[in-house]
Amino acid sequence: MALKQSSSAHSKGAFLPDASSVLYALLAGGVLVFILWPTVAILKESVLVDGAFSLERYRDLLTGNRTLLKNSLFIGWWTTVVAVSIGLCCALYVTRTSFRGKRAVLGVLLLTLIAPPFVSSLSYIMLFGRRGLVTWRLLGLRWNPYGAHGIVLMESVGLAAVAAFLIMAVLRGIDRSLEQASFDLGAGRWETLLRVTLPLARLGIVTAALIVFIRSLSDFGTPMFIGGNYNVLATQAYMTAMGSFDLPKAAAISTLLVVPAFFVFLVYRKLMAGAPLFSSKSVASGEERSLPGAVRWFVFAVVWSFVLFEAMKYGAIFCGAFVRTWGVDFSFTLHHLKTLQLTKLDSLLRSVRYAFAAALITGAMGVVLARFLGRRATLFSRAVDFIADLPFILPGPFFGIAYLLAFNRLPEAFLGTGFLIVANCVYRQLSLGIKSGVSVLGQINPELEDAVRDQGGGSLAVLRDVIGPLLAPAFLVSFINTFTFTMTTIGGIIFLITPYTKVLTAEMFDAIQSGDIGASSVMASVIILVAMTVNVTFSWLLLKRRTKGSEAEYVSSVGAAR
Repeated sequence: MALKQSSSAHSKGAFLPDASSVLYALLAGGVLVFILWPTVAILKESVLVDGAFSLERYRDLLTGNRTLLKNSLFIGWWTTVVAVSIGLCCALYVTRTSFRGKRAVLGVLLLTLIAPPFVSSLSYIMLFGRRGLVTWRLLGLRWNPYGAHGIVLMESVGLAAVAAFLIMAVLRGIDRSLEQASFDLGAGRWETLLRVTLPLARLGIVTAALIVFIRSLSDFGTPMFIGGNYNVLATQAYMTAMGSFDLPKAAAISTLLVVPAFFVFLVYRKLMAGAPLFSSKSVASGEERSLPGAVRWFVFAVVWSFVLFEAMKYGAIFCGAFVRTWGVDFSFTLHHLKTLQLTKLDSLLRSVRYAFAAALITGAMGVVLARFLGRRATLFSRAVDFIADLPFILPGPFFGIAYLLAFNRLPEAFLGTGFLIVANCVYRQLSLGIKSGVSVLGQINPELEDAVRDQGGGSLAVLRDVIGPLLAPAFLVSFINTFTFTMTTIGGIIFLITPYTKVLTAEMFDAIQSGDIGASSVMASVIILVAMTVNVTFSWLLLKRRTKGSEAEYVSSVGAAR
């Protein structure tokens, strides 16, 4: 009788989905709804004219606005060359030299990562503008700071940290015995650098170049503030969507950005397939043998020039928060800080609230999806993984306009909650949560899961008691990254902001546009301090877990993830 009941229950269970499978289906459905559907919506809008298929908008853009595409590619190319060069020098300095000051270099790189993307534009105006501290006040120069040269300079220094951490993560994982073997076989420092070290670091260098290129293409704030008459596609997409509210044309312009981005995306996925996000290798001693003398001193000069420039940049911003009128009256005042407390406090608290919500959701979703995608090599799981990767590499304005087109029929009361802003940030950073989770999951013995099942535990028990605790470091990496991204982003969410959901980066964007340097400096400083506090706190928790466990070495995980 008992056997019959058991057989009956098993027969019924065959037609009832497991609870964890239902959870996976819901999360996979979210990926389709919040990533695939907006992408389809913006592509559809760009090729429909009066309800019929047409490429007219693309013909107009390629014939009448070809200069915009050339300008975007020109800025992207030179920004990539300069930023990756600086990033490579910083990575070599930290991993392959015996110079002092490595913590200071890492601190500056981290500060650059967590700053809002258009902080560089603000500091450029403050230091090198027509009434800049350096050009006008100290040197008495009268020059035009606006144009392609300013865009390339500030995008390069702003994105150098991204390149540095990506290359640094690969250099840390290189087996140093290969370099030592090169020396033992009679190769010199130049030959070892060119034939061993740099080829082995190629993955990090190429990946950094691809990501920097896409970030440059999608940056509309820097060209808008310091480009002058030099216009690019990202800026034109913003002006078309927010100025004339011509969403179909803005969709076409944004789609043009996707053509090179999608090519880069495919290369990125191929390079990153099997590349670990968490390295288990340790750095050997003897860094001083790795680089030729001339290269060591060139790297030293580049790195400390970069550090000095960044110190000037952030020093100007922090000082600008406490001077009356930058460039005219440098007397001390708390007026700008009081203005923030009185008029912008709600936006600050809203930013923090959205950032915490997005970080928690992304971390949890990343852990759960990593469990299924890492253990199930099915066609559907590969498709979900591919779609989840798209927002990480696609330009921010494209994804923002896509959300505006896909969800513009939602009730106004619903839009006033900030749901779309949080969702946009969650799904733009979900790929990192999945990748870090899969990376750690690969180091977990599947027999631990089997042991829970043998004790009568179901799939949810495995997820709660085994996968969740062991993937805690991956959750923390995702949390840190998503919180920082949500606190500092503007490119994708600016199209979704309403008067009821305005965040501090949007307030800062408006302040820079209106020329209010004091208020802009205060808001930039507050954003940086909040992001830095959360980064330091949760990074400490991450490193604390590292000392207690032996699953992986997390030295370069956060830097590589960003």
